[in-house]
Amino acid sequence: MLMKDYEFWFVVGSQDLYGAEVLATVAARAQEMTDKLNAGGLLPCRIVYKVTAKTSEEISRTIAEANFKDECAGVITWCHTFSPSKMWLSGLAALQKPWCHFATQYNREIPNEEIDMDFMNLNQAAHGDREHGFLGARLRKPRKVIAGYWQDEEVQLRLAKWMRTAVGAAVSRQMKVMRFGDNMRQVAVTEGDKVEAQLKLGWQVNTWAVGDLVKEMNSVTEAEIDDLMKEYTANYDIATDNIDAIRYQAREEIAMKRMMDREGCRAFSNTFQDLYGMEQLPGLASQHLMAQGYGYGGEGDWKVAAMTAVIKAMTEGQKGGTGFMEDYTYHLVKGQEYSLGAHMLEVCPTLAAGRPRIETHHLGIGMNEKDPARLVFEGKAGPAVVVSLIDLGGRMRLICQDIEAVKPIMPMPNLPVARVMWRALPDLQTGLECWITAGGAHHTTLSYDVDAEQMRDFANIMGIEFVHIGADTTVEKLEDQLFLADLAWKLQ
Repeated sequence: MLMKDYEFWFVVGSQDLYGAEVLATVAARAQEMTDKLNAGGLLPCRIVYKVTAKTSEEISRTIAEANFKDECAGVITWCHTFSPSKMWLSGLAALQKPWCHFATQYNREIPNEEIDMDFMNLNQAAHGDREHGFLGARLRKPRKVIAGYWQDEEVQLRLAKWMRTAVGAAVSRQMKVMRFGDNMRQVAVTEGDKVEAQLKLGWQVNTWAVGDLVKEMNSVTEAEIDDLMKEYTANYDIATDNIDAIRYQAREEIAMKRMMDREGCRAFSNTFQDLYGMEQLPGLASQHLMAQGYGYGGEGDWKVAAMTAVIKAMTEGQKGGTGFMEDYTYHLVKGQEYSLGAHMLEVCPTLAAGRPRIETHHLGIGMNEKDPARLVFEGKAGPAVVVSLIDLGGRMRLICQDIEAVKPIMPMPNLPVARVMWRALPDLQTGLECWITAGGAHHTTLSYDVDAEQMRDFANIMGIEFVHIGADTTVEKLEDQLFLADLAWKLQ
């Protein structure tokens, strides 16, 4: 499903006590709000007004329907009038979709001349939303609370971000990851409990032999390769005479895409230590697949592959870019502290500042018989995040660090791979100490399109731990946070 295929159900709270006229007004206003929010152009998905809920039966029936309707990515609730929360209890306790409590009201301001008891009876959002909020706290149910006037742009933009996160959760719960071979040998952080990942995040992670991929590659026709070569030429500059290497990458891409699409997989991983029967590690092939929305993880890292695919789904239609990344080295000149991110071959071209070039170079690691083709480019400048999901043995932790990407401060003409340079927040030294203290991996998902609030919301929806490293983070505060988190998660 694409972003436009998802919808969010608007359930408005009231009760029978107010009479038919008030309830008709509430329903009309709820539909008006829905229509204007949909027409505003800021929301990525459609809102569907479902019901002005007056009884437990209405709420439970609506929630049950939402749980089993694939198109429904989440439920938005709002209490126009006072809506006693005990009638919401059974329904919300059974809710399995992301929940946003929209704390707003129909009118922007108090009408000085018109306000009377009839107005007060009709416009009780401040009253009803507090009752509704208590129940959410009492249920200890993950929920997003967005407060503000519904027609304000900043409020709608926050709602839009939450919608994207909820779609990411829907995609996560259907995620399948295809592993070509196993993990890189002896690496710890790329390991993880696949059963726990499926329980908490919905990810189905399974392995296919590299021999299966080679067999699929042998069935790819020259005509299919010719068609993909036209696509490469349209999107990238050819900066090599070794056309055979590019065509070999096209063969790998077509085969991997066939296998993933056949199995319903949206992410994949491989390792340079297992290329049995292949001439080249997939470089250009992996990069172009990522540009189409697939997630990738190097060295068998299925966690970052799935996380990249989830964030790509969240950011569909946005222009910043999201891709697999790895911290490689630092620039530690005083006042010019930067991280340089890259990978052997596989950095997504959606991160590129300009038009990428296809080059072929020797890769001095792994089992390559021939020089692999890859895309080479500089990353964009601008605010971004790097995200790492780690398995702590008993729980998952999602770590998100704010960064400021910059144009690389030097051309690095002999570095034959794509690269992104950034300032870590709050600064490189503090940010690095915090990242290592939290256990962050060397593989990350780098995104210019999501922010820490969305990552926190995703972790909240999925029931996993969240750590944010930002402008105000200190090592001392983070150590205290992690200590308390360890105690809290052990009690769960």
